Amino acid sequence: MDWMIQTWQQLPVIVQLAVKIGLILGPLILSVAYYTYMERKVIAYMHVRVGPNRVGPKGLLQPIADVVKLMFKEMIQPTKSDHYLFFIAPVLALAPALAAWAVIPFSDSLVLADIDASLLYVLALTSMGVYGVIVAGWASNSKYAFLGALRSAAQMVSYEVAIGFVIITVLLCAGSLNLSAIVEAQRGLWFCVPLLPMFVIFFISGLAETNRSPFDLPEAEAELVAGYNVEYSSMTFALFFLGEYANMILMSGMTTVLFLGGWLPIIDVAPFNWIPGVIWFGAKVAMCLFGFLWVRATFPRYRYDQLMRLGWKVFLPFSLFWVALTAGVLVAFDLVPRT
Repeated sequence: MDWMIQTWQQLPVIVQLAVKIGLILGPLILSVAYYTYMERKVIAYMHVRVGPNRVGPKGLLQPIADVVKLMFKEMIQPTKSDHYLFFIAPVLALAPALAAWAVIPFSDSLVLADIDASLLYVLALTSMGVYGVIVAGWASNSKYAFLGALRSAAQMVSYEVAIGFVIITVLLCAGSLNLSAIVEAQRGLWFCVPLLPMFVIFFISGLAETNRSPFDLPEAEAELVAGYNVEYSSMTFALFFLGEYANMILMSGMTTVLFLGGWLPIIDVAPFNWIPGVIWFGAKVAMCLFGFLWVRATFPRYRYDQLMRLGWKVFLPFSLFWVALTAGVLVAFDLVPRT
């Protein structure tokens, strides 16, 4: 073991950083691929169906077959589309969802970059994701794609406002912008208990931010064919597909860090505290991801006016009220965190 530590310390910093990035992105991309398999299986069981069961044992090789199929499909580009923006858009949709994991703490010692303002870093990157959708709708030179892009822009702006107020309540309780410090502030009591309404708003807004059912209006196939990605095929479509699922995993990770205690065990006593923090973190993320699938299999799609009403007339005023209430309670009972 000593020689391994010495060898690791002698490696250049860039090589060490590349290895760490690979150790995060490798399992993450694999998780994104197999989350599609999980979605098909979970919804199939809820519908009393079988789901994927032909490719590999119990269909476990289905995501790999999908990747191979998309790699060999013809990549088609509309004649009058913007050539450069058409191919940049899928990268803009996927890259921020992967880059944001650089500051997500998997345990008390396992994080790539433990910066002080890590929460601001995540907010900045996740806000960039909407550009992929907007650029795709504009560059495709298609009315259906453009309408899907407009819907996405309005939807994400609407629900990001509510998410911002939710995060302010968490910051008031934790007293720090560092994600690891936010997790440590939840020892003894996770924030999902005192901030239960904010936890619910954050989860529902996460559905809207990732364009998931029942808020999947930007890609509503009933009226927009396939929305902003209607003109995409082959691996360019695959990048949009992966970006959506990567964003879902990222939102589940943020929900875990902000409200579910991150890597902290359910009860800090044996045998619960014997389980590594990474396992607890992964289990909580999986639970949130199951919630995404459960909602999709349960609720019908909203009308667009219902979507806007929920964001502006329900979530926004209620979250603003809860920010004032949280601040008042913390000051009245002298519970303001001292940093």
